[in-house]
Amino acid sequence: MIWLTWRQFRAQLLVVVVALGVVALVFGLTGPGLAHLYDTSGLLTCHKASTCAALKTSFLNAVKTDTVYPALTIIGAALLYAAPVLTGAFLGAPLVSREFETGTFRLAWHQSVTRVRWLAVKLAIIGLVAIATGAILSITITWWSSPVDHVGGMPLANGQLGRFSPLIFGARDVVPPGYFAFGFTFGVLVSLLVRRTLPAMAITLACVALVLLAWPNFVRPHLISPVSTTTPITVNLTTAVVNHNGEVTMPITDLPGAWIVSNKTLTPNGSVFVLPTSGPCAGGSTEQCNAWFATQHLRRQISYQPATRYWSFQWAEVAIFLALSFLLAALSMWWIKRWRVA
Repeated sequence: MIWLTWRQFRAQLLVVVVALGVVALVFGLTGPGLAHLYDTSGLLTCHKASTCAALKTSFLNAVKTDTVYPALTIIGAALLYAAPVLTGAFLGAPLVSREFETGTFRLAWHQSVTRVRWLAVKLAIIGLVAIATGAILSITITWWSSPVDHVGGMPLANGQLGRFSPLIFGARDVVPPGYFAFGFTFGVLVSLLVRRTLPAMAITLACVALVLLAWPNFVRPHLISPVSTTTPITVNLTTAVVNHNGEVTMPITDLPGAWIVSNKTLTPNGSVFVLPTSGPCAGGSTEQCNAWFATQHLRRQISYQPATRYWSFQWAEVAIFLALSFLLAALSMWWIKRWRVA
């Protein structure tokens, strides 16, 4: 069974090995340079908050100056989100559907090996390869990104792309192997239900991608209840962020490493503050507008997950996806057992 599985999936497995080699080469060659930049930044021996802040800014400016590092930050995250989807489509979806299309399932399931054992071996071997691939990619990207993650993440126009941010969280540490396991087992179940390779691949691509895109916005925020605080604030138009609806927020600088779920500026009556279309802030100077802000008694309401909860979320999420993978594998074996071969 092991030799047969290798023969059937050797092309896909060789592609996986080559892809891992390319990733290891690219990130392995550029990682030491990024680490050296961090080691020589003075952050390792920094103990004074004001000095450390200046050193962090200097380090991140140096990182942004070399366009390779910001590009690889995005590429690494995109890779760890796309690869589980492709794993499900190209390793999971053809696993059984190809047997149905070629008719070889009749021969395979009438041998001394039962169909449940036949599927279990394939699930175990290819599934372990998928999980190992996710682990290797995650270790590589997490190691490469660690200098930037230590200072809060790659800076953006409206904040920093830290490891707890929804875009990066799933591309770090222990979560990615769970995504790979889920993508693969989902593809296997779809291949059993659809029994056609191309439709199974398309359904797996769409569904796994939808789950990974929806999870950070609709599920992860509710795994642990966020902390909410409301404090007085004076808006400064120089540093404030104004969205397309005219809602004004001030950047949060006192919660390093936290995942900010929401940041709202409220009026005294509790409604969301919107920049007025008349008065000092409509036609006056910045100084006049800031002076007007100081008289408005505004409050800031923040909902966030503290940085100390990062690992709690990591372990909770990987446990959920591994449990889902186990359930999908069990459903697949139950389905193949009840299937009547014509």
